[in-house]
Amino acid sequence: MFGIPLHIVLPTLIGSLLAGMMCSTMGVFVVRMKLSALGFAMSHAAFAGAALGLLLAAVNPLWMALLFAVVAAMILGPLSEVSRLDADTIIGAIFPLMMALGLIFLSFAPSAGVGNGALSLLWGSVLGITMGDVYKLAILAVVLLFVLVGFGKEFLAILLDRKLAAASGINTRIYYYLILFLTAIVVALSLQITGGLLIYTLMILPASAAYQLLYDIKKVFLLAPVLGALSALLGFLLSLLADLPIGSSIAIMATIVFLSSIAISPKRRRSRLSNG
Repeated sequence: MFGIPLHIVLPTLIGSLLAGMMCSTMGVFVVRMKLSALGFAMSHAAFAGAALGLLLAAVNPLWMALLFAVVAAMILGPLSEVSRLDADTIIGAIFPLMMALGLIFLSFAPSAGVGNGALSLLWGSVLGITMGDVYKLAILAVVLLFVLVGFGKEFLAILLDRKLAAASGINTRIYYYLILFLTAIVVALSLQITGGLLIYTLMILPASAAYQLLYDIKKVFLLAPVLGALSALLGFLLSLLADLPIGSSIAIMATIVFLSSIAISPKRRRSRLSNG
């Protein structure tokens, strides 16, 4: 696959780097706030929407993925508060439903929509990204950067202690919903890179690796996107070298990065010394 012209694979390379950076950045929130299943829910909702787009044919699967992911985020926040259930419990109920709907939509899709289109939804595709998709990801990356910088103090306060942040006058509910909303958009636009079944690995594992290596939450926000981009880059190269689905390749590399961080984690060494 290294014989593929550069101009064909370049959009996927750039898109992979952007998706890796943004997914892992949002993963810092997801891991810290113990919403790890959020990646499952958003990815499966986006997958179901994209599958419906394939079924309808006239509708762009990307926009349907975005719609489903955003609606899931809008339901998730209020439902978890009204029902007083843990967010992970609500998420656990949503993501299998979304997966089931996605498979049903694919089963009714025209034969032309199944095959490469369906496989790219599941596992991602090296050749499935255009420069138009890259531009969308780049715009989202800029918006995400401005939001995080503009409301950095509020986000940090919520991550450190949500109750204390609320007591200090911060409307934590708005920022919590904003985190869900941004996560949904990032997942939906990154769906073509890793596929709906594996995108949560790009969100959870690099962020978890950053937490293993650092104590300072501000530094975690800097390291996580670097590790996410590294996982995406290595996965992209593995995909080309071994002719594997890019989503699976990125998931393998993200797992290696995470396991490596555990092996060299200063937190793990300190825990071992304290126990010894």
